[in-house]
Amino acid sequence: MSSAESFHAPPPGATIHQLKIKTIFDALSERDKLYAHYLARAAWHGSRIVMRQVSPESPDIFDFIMHLYHAYTLVAQWDTLVAQCNVTPEELASFLEYAAMFLCNLGNFNGEGDQKFVPDVSAEALRKLASISPKTEAGLDKMIDPLLAVPPFSLGYPGENTQSGYYPTEEPITRDDIAKVSDVMNKRSIGPENTRVRKVLKDGKPVLQLLQASAETDVLESGDNELADGILLVRGDHSEELAKICSDLEMAKQYAGNDKQTAFLTHYIECFRTGSLEAFQESQKTWVTDVSATVENILGFIEPYRDPAGIRSEWEAMIGIADADEIKKLKTFVDSSATFIRQLPWAVEGVNDGKGPYEKSLFEAPDFTSVHALAVCGSIVFEAANLPNYEYIRETHGFKNIVLANRLSVNNNPDLPCYWVDSSELKFFQSTTHIVRFLTTAIHELISHGTGKLLSETSPGTYNFDKQNPPISPLSGEAITSHYRPGQTWTSVFGKLAGTVEECRAILMSEYFMDNKHLLSIFGYTDSSSITAQDRTSQKSKLLYNTTLILHQM
Repeated sequence: MSSAESFHAPPPGATIHQLKIKTIFDALSERDKLYAHYLARAAWHGSRIVMRQVSPESPDIFDFIMHLYHAYTLVAQWDTLVAQCNVTPEELASFLEYAAMFLCNLGNFNGEGDQKFVPDVSAEALRKLASISPKTEAGLDKMIDPLLAVPPFSLGYPGENTQSGYYPTEEPITRDDIAKVSDVMNKRSIGPENTRVRKVLKDGKPVLQLLQASAETDVLESGDNELADGILLVRGDHSEELAKICSDLEMAKQYAGNDKQTAFLTHYIECFRTGSLEAFQESQKTWVTDVSATVENILGFIEPYRDPAGIRSEWEAMIGIADADEIKKLKTFVDSSATFIRQLPWAVEGVNDGKGPYEKSLFEAPDFTSVHALAVCGSIVFEAANLPNYEYIRETHGFKNIVLANRLSVNNNPDLPCYWVDSSELKFFQSTTHIVRFLTTAIHELISHGTGKLLSETSPGTYNFDKQNPPISPLSGEAITSHYRPGQTWTSVFGKLAGTVEECRAILMSEYFMDNKHLLSIFGYTDSSSITAQDRTSQKSKLLYNTTLILHQM
């Protein structure tokens, strides 16, 4: 292996965590168990969609890992492959490290950071491992070159050093090509979230195909699919997976607990069957009103973080089971949310009930629930979510905050490496990391993502702020001079930077509130309480200090 390839190999000794769920799942009613089961099946059917969105070779790498796994079960244990395939224990261990990393990220690029990783083994050793069966040999032959190739180094616009599964082109595609498709989509009111773009040659002429995810497929030659000269809409991307998803969602509907669940599942199915994002938006309008659900879900093309253009979204699915005891604490926090919003740096006393001009007039506390994840299908196992992402739905129907308790509990692990913490502080840091992560995540999702207003011209001549007496900028001390125009959104204006800026804002706000006595007291942390009997300083000070350590880690 070259030095470049070795540099991109997974770090050895990665810790494997189990998200515990059995006890809370067993406590469900039979109806809820079946509802959760079919939702989880639907969620996982999307795994190949994620892999396909990452890189062309990812589905083939996945198949190779699975075929090798099934082949090794015939010889009882992985360790037996050392003798059977004539590889060293170190080579086998390195491959298993790679396989674990791949399965965790559902692709051969890191879910966070988008850097490519390759196995720290030679092509010769891989071929020895693959020799265990004809199927594994054929599988390796299909993808060994892109498996080991560096560059590409990371995800990005297709080029010499980067690649993107959102632009699976047969012909070189340029940013101008992608922008041209986006212009046509805007004119045709076609949403980008569930699309990809492919450039092909047809009769010697370049054609841009807008691939739309749907179980239903179109005939490529159909003239009805022509959006503009040289640009075609092609429905049926990920059709096999979406057909399976729709089938299991139909089964889940039979065990829905109320009419709202039946309604949003019906809209999900319409969206995944036809590709209609209008149907998906309808699902979200109903989903946010299904509060305090025993079995919670996130399904669809949700976040655009990995598209270099910042508009196409990755398949993401989470099925979780609510924990009533944990929700009680969060409800108290939700009920106090307006108090904390008035303490933000841009709040203005006497304006908008003390919240200031940069907040909505009415902050309706969203559903805030803590769940234990039963299934998470995506490139990362996130700690929390604040959805939906459609701003108009958030303003008119509300939104949900969902915390994954069994994901957060992973932080309470004494085996987690903490190289940046002094040995004298390590024990306390490890014992409180999960507390800090829980608190900052709760603040992050409710107050950070849940607040703020886009100052906009909502329709021609209509504004959601006083245009004649515009708000004063907290940065310059002068009246603002710009606002969002009709049809503009946060994402459309800021593009790929939108998600990054929003996450930075949310992180900073969670750090800002971590020394708020009122907030900490809601969760039982006060100056007089202690985490361990040996603490000599206040819990508040300790938690704040550990917050800064965790922030430096990020």
